[in-house]
Amino acid sequence: MQTEEILKELERLYPDAKPALHFKSPYELLVAVILSAQCTDERVNKVTEVLFENYNTPQSMITLSQEELERYIFSCGFYRNKAAHILSASHDILEKFGGEVPSGFDQLKTLAGVGQKTANVVYAVAFGGDAIAVDTHVFRVSRRLGLAQSNTPEKVEEDLKKVIPRELWSKAHHYLIWHGRRVCHSQKPDCKNCTLNGLCRHGNEKV
Repeated sequence: MQTEEILKELERLYPDAKPALHFKSPYELLVAVILSAQCTDERVNKVTEVLFENYNTPQSMITLSQEELERYIFSCGFYRNKAAHILSASHDILEKFGGEVPSGFDQLKTLAGVGQKTANVVYAVAFGGDAIAVDTHVFRVSRRLGLAQSNTPEKVEEDLKKVIPRELWSKAHHYLIWHGRRVCHSQKPDCKNCTLNGLCRHGNEKV
């Protein structure tokens, strides 16, 4: 019952919750999500605005050398690994999937550099699949609210799938991200002005 109340309040707070990353195709989303690891969406959007002008398909991306791609994405951090992953995934898409990003979760995970979180995001956002991607915001907020208790992203994902109806998985993912960005901050959560305070394990522990 408490989970239902939390979800209803999150939906009321963020009825238009959607991805902050800018993209026009599943491939652009895939690249943007790879770049977003330990980097802000705002920074990624600035980088991809330039990158995608000429390199927004796997065919065009692989015309870049790793060093050339690194120069485009340098400000996203971990640029060497990210460039290698983007180029490898692009080759995989061309060689294994006919140039189209695969729509299945298991197929997405076969792409170079694509882990659980990235596959979940692309599967849910680009293809309408039911998935919960656990990033730092989802991990933090779901544990504070008491929706999850585990200590790893993989286990938190399992916790959330047990208590949230399947048809709400993708929406709940965005609700939790938005709440983490706007209210339930990492260092100084705004518990005083949080309308979920009465339902929140973290908030109740502070009383």
